[in-house]
Amino acid sequence: MLGLLVILIASGIILYFFEKRQINVLGALPNKKRIIQFAYGILLIIIITLLNIFLESVILSIEWRLNEQIHYTSIFNAVIYHLKSALTEDLIFRGAILYILIQRIGNTKAILISAIAFGIYHVFSYGIALNKMIPVIYVIFVTGFTGYVWACAFYRTKSIYLGLAFHFGSNLVNVFFFESQPFGALIFNEVSRTIISEWNNFLFLILKGIFPTALTFLYIKVFYNDRFLRKTKTNT
Repeated sequence: MLGLLVILIASGIILYFFEKRQINVLGALPNKKRIIQFAYGILLIIIITLLNIFLESVILSIEWRLNEQIHYTSIFNAVIYHLKSALTEDLIFRGAILYILIQRIGNTKAILISAIAFGIYHVFSYGIALNKMIPVIYVIFVTGFTGYVWACAFYRTKSIYLGLAFHFGSNLVNVFFFESQPFGALIFNEVSRTIISEWNNFLFLILKGIFPTALTFLYIKVFYNDRFLRKTKTNT
C-alpha cells in the first residue's frame, strides 16, 4: 500500500511539473461512469479468459480436478494482491507518463511507447532476460500487445478503470487454474494434458497469448470509437 501511495504522489508531482495538471486527469477518482466501465470490463474479461482456458483445455485435452479444499483466505489474499499489482503497473505504464506523452507527441506514438515499455518490463519481471531470444521476443510481443490495448482503453475512456478491470480480472481468473507465485491453482488443478510438438506448442502459445487481448481490443474499437461515444452523449 505504501508503494501505491508513493506512485500516486510521484504521479501528481510529475503531472504538475510537466503539464500543470492535477492527478484527476488520470480518471482515477471513482464516479458512476467509471464504475460501470470497470464492471463491464471485469465481466467481459472473465468471460474471455474462461473461454481461452476452455479452448486450451479442448485443444490440449487438459483434465482438471477441483481442489478438495478451497482456501477462501488465499482467494481473498489473491484478490487484494492482484488488485494492488494491477493498479501499480497501470499507474506506472498507463498513468501520468502516458498522459504526458499523449499531450507531447500524440496518442499513436505515446501508446506504442507505453506498449513497448510494458513488454520489456515483463521480460525482467518474468526473470527471462538471460533466456534465448525467442522466449524474450514472445513475451515482448504478447505483453506488449496487451499493454497497447490497455493503453488504448486509457486514451479512449480518459480513465484507468477499464484497463485496470482487464488487467485485474485476467490475472485473477488465471490463478484459479494455473500455478503462479505467490498464488496459483486456487480452485482447480491440472491433472494431465496432451504433449504436442515444440513448433505446434509455440504457435498455440501465440494464439493463447493474443486471443483475449484481440477480443478486448475489438470491444474498445466498437464501444469506444468516436461515433459511438458521440451517439451515447446525444442519447443521454
